[in-house]
Amino acid sequence: MSYDPPRPAGRLLLTPEDKDAPARTSRLRRLGLGVWPEPALDAFADRLAQLAQAPYAMVNFPDGERQFFAGLHTPPGGREARGGKPEIGRTLPRDHGYCPHVVVRRKALVLEDVNDYPRFAGNPVVDAYGVRSYLGAPLIDSTGMALGTVCVADLAPRAWGRTGLDTIKATAADLAGRLERRNADGSFL
Repeated sequence: MSYDPPRPAGRLLLTPEDKDAPARTSRLRRLGLGVWPEPALDAFADRLAQLAQAPYAMVNFPDGERQFFAGLHTPPGGREARGGKPEIGRTLPRDHGYCPHVVVRRKALVLEDVNDYPRFAGNPVVDAYGVRSYLGAPLIDSTGMALGTVCVADLAPRAWGRTGLDTIKATAADLAGRLERRNADGSFL
């Protein structure tokens, strides 16, 4: 696997090269996904956040340049609820966060404390948003393509454990199937 060169930031940061991004973007467009927020995916993210008891939950469709959160749950209550940090919006650059790693690896990623992993501790979401733990799984469709991810994140270290890993993987598999069975009216949940 090759990687983009690290960004000069004083800390190790390697964002994996995503050779499937053009094909993924095309597949997402055929499915009508990854362009605008989806109320059903926002509701999905709300349920996922509640299930994981996490302040952030996302359904993320990355392309070659950015990540797009078609489903997003953020904590209510302004900066105080986010430890004084700004709110995560619908898009992030590709080198922010951990979903690009999940998509390229095509495997779930568990980071109970991102500071325990030099490769991930320098990620911009740590300083910009205060993210300290992450749990994500790829959305693999019937063609075998990783369309994106479902993930949760917290501002504190979290012991996600085996239960968390099993839950995020099952949730991703279920949603991937629903995305492909999308109804003519756009509903799938």
